[in-house]
Amino acid sequence: MLVHSVYFWLKPTCTPDQVEAFRTGLESLRNIPSVEAVHVGTPAKTHRPVIDRTYTFGLTVLLAGMAEHDAYQTDPLHQAFLGQFSEYWDKVVIYDAD
Repeated sequence: MLVHSVYFWLKPTCTPDQVEAFRTGLESLRNIPSVEAVHVGTPAKTHRPVIDRTYTFGLTVLLAGMAEHDAYQTDPLHQAFLGQFSEYWDKVVIYDAD
């Protein structure tokens, strides 16, 4: 199992409609055949000093392994998402875990 976690900091100039479109774009990634599960969320209302709540959206994608991860990265839906929405974020951080 490979867990692909992506955190996005959207630009403050994004309109509410753009933020909603971005979320819809994230949700569309669940339609990639190599994906086992997707969770899209915003920072939880947990408050502890070690928690970073500065991001706009978190994306967690579960994949069976590295081959599925590689297929996900090159899938046309993923590439379309990047092409349409990469201008929306100021920062993205990715954590992959086996």
